[in-house]
Amino acid sequence: MKRLTVLGGGESGAGTAVLAKKEGFEVFVSDKGPIRQKYKDVLIHNDIKWEEKGHTEEVILNADLVMKSPGIPDTAPLVVKLREKGIPVISEIEFASAYTSAVIVGITGSNGKTTTTMLTGHVLKEAGLDVGVAGNIGDSFAAMVADRDPEYFVLEISSFQLDGILEFRPRIAVITNITPDHLDRYGYKFENYIASKFRIAMNQTPEDYLIYDADDEVITGWLEKHPVRSRLIPFSLERELEEGVYVKDKEIVININNQQLTMSTETLTLEGKHNQKNAMAASAVAQLLKIRNSTIRDSMQNFQGVEHRLEKVLKIQDVWFINDSKATNVNATYYALESVKTPAVWIVGGVDKGNDYLSLMPMVREKVKAIVCLGVDNAKLLNTFSNVVDVVVETTSMNEAVQIAHKMADKGDTVLLSPACASFDLFESYEDRGHKFKEAVRAL
Repeated sequence: MKRLTVLGGGESGAGTAVLAKKEGFEVFVSDKGPIRQKYKDVLIHNDIKWEEKGHTEEVILNADLVMKSPGIPDTAPLVVKLREKGIPVISEIEFASAYTSAVIVGITGSNGKTTTTMLTGHVLKEAGLDVGVAGNIGDSFAAMVADRDPEYFVLEISSFQLDGILEFRPRIAVITNITPDHLDRYGYKFENYIASKFRIAMNQTPEDYLIYDADDEVITGWLEKHPVRSRLIPFSLERELEEGVYVKDKEIVININNQQLTMSTETLTLEGKHNQKNAMAASAVAQLLKIRNSTIRDSMQNFQGVEHRLEKVLKIQDVWFINDSKATNVNATYYALESVKTPAVWIVGGVDKGNDYLSLMPMVREKVKAIVCLGVDNAKLLNTFSNVVDVVVETTSMNEAVQIAHKMADKGDTVLLSPACASFDLFESYEDRGHKFKEAVRAL
C-alpha cells in the first residue's frame, strides 16, 4: 500500500486525505499548527490518522508521496528534507487531477481569477452542464473528485498550487494577467513568479487552449521568449484580433474556431474595464465548450459578482460603503480605485508582500480625499502618500477604521475598503476582514 503524507490539515489537506483513502493509500495528515474542528471531524469520520501542533518527522520522511498545502513554502525545512530524500512533494491540484476524467478549465492570474472562475462556472451551470467549481476559492478539488466527480471542473489555481504540479494538464487554461505579487515567496524575483503562473500550460498539447490577456505586456513578452504548445486564444480591449475576443464600438466580439458572437458591454452586470476582461475570458471558455450564444449572453447579464470583490455593502447618508477586501495586492486596488466614480475615503493596509505603491499614485491623486490605514505597520503607506493626501489616519481595528472613514466622508463620497495587502496581521483571512467591515458598516 502506498503511503501518502498530507502536510497541512485545512481545506486542501482534508480533501486530499479523503480522496487518497478512497483510492487505497495509507494516509497520514500532519499540521504544524492546530487543525480546525470541522476538518478533524472529516478525518475522524474517514478513519484517517492525523496529528496537529507539530510534525513527527520519521513518519513523514517515510512517505512515498507528500501533498503540501499551498500555504507552506518550498523553503520550509521539512519540505527541503523530503526533496533531498527524493520523495515527490506535490499540490492538491496535481494529486486530484489523476483521479478524474473531467474536462478541466484551469484559471490563474494575479487578479480577476476568482471572478473569472465564478463567472465561467456560472455560464456552464446555466448551460445545464454537470460542473464543479473548486480550487483556490475555498472548495477542495480533491474532495469534489472523491464525492461526485462531475463532467467539468472550473478550477481557480494559485501560483503556489502550480508550483506543485508535475503532470497536471487543463484542457483549457486561462491567465487573466500577471503583476508583481507574492514576491516574498519567489526570492523577490518577478520572473520566478511569472514562470510559476505559466506552469499552467506546461503539459498542454496542441489540442489544448491557452486564453490570455493580449494587452498584458508581461504575458505577451513571456510567450515570445517561451512559446507554449497549446492553441493561443488572446483577448484585448486595445485592438481587434483575427482570432480571440476584443471590444469594438461597445460590443464584445468573440471570434473563435470560425464561430462569432457579439454582446454589448453595457449589459454586463459587473462594472469596470477589468471586469470586461474577466467576461471576455469566461466567454472564450464558453465558446470553446460550444455553449449556445444566447446562454453566454444571458449568463453575463445575470451574474451577481463575488463577495469581497467591489461588493456594494450599504449606502448611508448618500455615502456608498464598498467591500473590496479581496484586493490583496496593489494591482487589484488600482482596479478598485479606477472603478470608483466619486471622491473616496480609502481604507488600506495589512501585511505588505513587497508592495510598490507608486503605481497607485495617479489614481490616489485623482480619486482619494482621505486615507485610513488599517495595519500593524503602516510606515510605507505613510511615507508614500502623506504628501499627496491631506488627511492620513492610522487605526488598529476595523470598527475604528469604519467610524473614522464615515466621519470623513461627505454626501456623494465613497468609502472603499481595498487593502492592497494580505490580512494576516489583524484578521484570519481576507474573508474575515471583509465580514468585519460589513459588520462595522451595518453597526453605524
